[in-house]
Amino acid sequence: MASRAERFKKAAVKAARTARKWAQTAAREADRLLKEAQKRAATEQRQMRIKAALRRTGKVLKAAGRAAIVAGVAAGIASARAKNRSKRRMRAKR
Repeated sequence: MASRAERFKKAAVKAARTARKWAQTAAREADRLLKEAQKRAATEQRQMRIKAALRRTGKVLKAAGRAAIVAGVAAGIASARAKNRSKRRMRAKR
């Protein structure tokens, strides 16, 4: 039969091996969670960048729309003026 010291040593070694195994498992789990957290953070940052880009695009499109309206109005006014001028010239020639 093994002595008390040998049994104690055997139990201590077994406990140490079990603790090491669980420590490795915990480290793997922590790495997995960290990787997932980093992925989510990157996804959130990406979404924020996309939203900001869409906001900027919206502003540009609004400005372009306003410019198109102004250009249309200006073209209409220019056309009306040209029409009036041509009528004046026709009257002047008579």
